[in-house]
Amino acid sequence: MAAAEFPKPYVKWSCEPARAADVPAAIARAYYVARQPPNGPTFVSVPADDWDAPAEAARPRAAGRALAPDPAALARVATALNRARRPALVVGPAVDRDGVWDATVALAERTRAAVWVSPFSSRASFPENHPLFMGFLVAERRAVARALAEHDVIVVLGAPVFTYHVASEGPVIPDGVTLFQLTADPESAAMAPVGESVLATLDLAVPALLALVEPPERAMPPTHPRASRPSLSESPTAEWVLRAVAEALPTHGIIVEEAPSHRQAMHAQLPILRSGSFYAGAGGGLGWGLPGAVGAALADPTRPVVCLLGDGSSMYSIQALWTAAQHALPLTIVVLNNGGYVALKSFGQLLDVPHPPGVDLPGLDLVSIARGHGCAAERVMRAADLPARLAAAIASGGPTLLDVPVDAAIPALY
Repeated sequence: MAAAEFPKPYVKWSCEPARAADVPAAIARAYYVARQPPNGPTFVSVPADDWDAPAEAARPRAAGRALAPDPAALARVATALNRARRPALVVGPAVDRDGVWDATVALAERTRAAVWVSPFSSRASFPENHPLFMGFLVAERRAVARALAEHDVIVVLGAPVFTYHVASEGPVIPDGVTLFQLTADPESAAMAPVGESVLATLDLAVPALLALVEPPERAMPPTHPRASRPSLSESPTAEWVLRAVAEALPTHGIIVEEAPSHRQAMHAQLPILRSGSFYAGAGGGLGWGLPGAVGAALADPTRPVVCLLGDGSSMYSIQALWTAAQHALPLTIVVLNNGGYVALKSFGQLLDVPHPPGVDLPGLDLVSIARGHGCAAERVMRAADLPARLAAAIASGGPTLLDVPVDAAIPALY
């Protein structure tokens, strides 16, 4: 399994009853650690009877999180970009998290660099309809090296170098290619097998780099071909469902995705165009998508959220529907129901295990399950009915589950 977005371990702190007075300060420290790049989770364990002991409240204090880049190192990055013939940016989740979406677009445009999304990126960090957008690197070493072979200078912004899902041989990048990584995560920098890493938060690094690069004389890279609109058939296809979601979602809406069988179709048919509008898993695991979508809706109930789930993914944390119903959240759950864990079937083929056990899910009644948790729900069998059903679900302002049967064909992951 690939590394999670937050690779550092949980910070665990516990106290004895005699140290109950330290609890407020410990919680404050845990919060401070959680705010540091790469924003790792913390866990504070407090014996129950400690809450009954007297303690003083911790005093509020400020602590900066921004980390400026080494000027000499950043100058080397800028010099390489200025001299490059075919540069590329590989954008990771920290671009969106650090609020430098617009600055990254400006950097790509000024340098005329092709832009790729890092493997397993958990956020969108570049408008996917931009002429400089090339597509998505997949989590397999040889495929990444092939995609980047046409470039001579690569700058990775806020992502590992690189995240892989399966073991494979070959070079990380082709011979003769120069690579730089800008990251606030020292573990990611330490694990990078090639190139030079510059430690910095991107809110300081990208604007500083933008000020150092010069408009080049090089030509624009070739435009990446865009997917055509899928044709209407009697039964919904995954491509049709995802294009329908793209057309139904308001401009201020949010997509949360955990449908790994259909990630490539989503990339093709559901372009993400704005910062802060897409969230996905960072490591290929299952189970966080539905509660993550509930969390996104709780964080900002003014924005409609569409959660894309596989039927297998839905069963890990289906009880999150209850929270959505209790809080009447603006959440539409679209289940691309292919009858099983098809991503695992595809993964099995990749590992020469053509028939893995326990990956079929016959007999699931997701509509009844959703209604039993207090959500509206229906099964959409005809492709022509889906746009209207999606529009109604989003417009309702409450939680609705749409169970959409799609083809059970096993796609290639990479």
